[in-house]
Amino acid sequence: MTTRTWLITGVSSGFGHALTTQLLQRGDTVIGTVRNLDKVAGLAEKYPDTFRPEILDVTDTAAVRKTVDGAFAAGRVNVIVSNAGYGLFGAAEEISDAQVDHIVATNPTGSITLIRAALPHLRAQGGGRIIQMSTYGGQVALPGNSLYHATKWGIEGFAESVAQEVAPFNIGVTIVEPGGARTEFRYGSAQVADPIDAYEGNSAHAFQAMLDPAGGLAPGDPQRMAARIIESADTEPAPLRMVLGSQALDSTLSVLRRRIEDFETQRELAASTDFPAGE
Repeated sequence: MTTRTWLITGVSSGFGHALTTQLLQRGDTVIGTVRNLDKVAGLAEKYPDTFRPEILDVTDTAAVRKTVDGAFAAGRVNVIVSNAGYGLFGAAEEISDAQVDHIVATNPTGSITLIRAALPHLRAQGGGRIIQMSTYGGQVALPGNSLYHATKWGIEGFAESVAQEVAPFNIGVTIVEPGGARTEFRYGSAQVADPIDAYEGNSAHAFQAMLDPAGGLAPGDPQRMAARIIESADTEPAPLRMVLGSQALDSTLSVLRRRIEDFETQRELAASTDFPAGE
């Protein structure tokens, strides 16, 4: 088995931690970013030669570029995993301006900065792989998730466009769309806007049941999901999208079918705005 070097953001918990643990166990090298080194002290002690933790807040653009440059200065980096991010729940009206600014700076802008910083290095070394962590919520929209969806729909459009731009340089891009999983994202790190009484009983607050473990745990196994993500690095050509979780796939297919059906009804409307033939 060929060993690789991975640069992964946000490895202290969730998918980032699951990926890092599995990669180190199989002998790969991981440069993993965290905001608190104490959270990965055990991995650093167990894998001193193959795990390099780095302090990074992905909202710090200069720091992201410095971290990426430093990673490639140490040698070839085969895979970039843009994983750092978080969820923000609540009706759009309930979310504060500061919360909007921070989730946008973290989820899409942090990922965009990471990928843009890595591209010159990946081109120079003759190729590599970029894995952008998203969610099935990058295709499916639910009430109470508007800002989170905005960040994920945005980064998916960015990644899909970049995938076409860099394919000639032997750089593959994969967007990973997990469904609900038993990670800290859902049961710990999720942020919730201050509620407005008018939304009590509104579908915008349906997420409250999702975030409560007493209501039933998410079906997704983060370890199995991490294993599938790692395997994707060996797939050629790189899969553009990977939906992980049967519920996520069913929801995505249902939404896309309805969307296509709606578009099909608009043929006459769309054509009515064209110049007549010959003009």
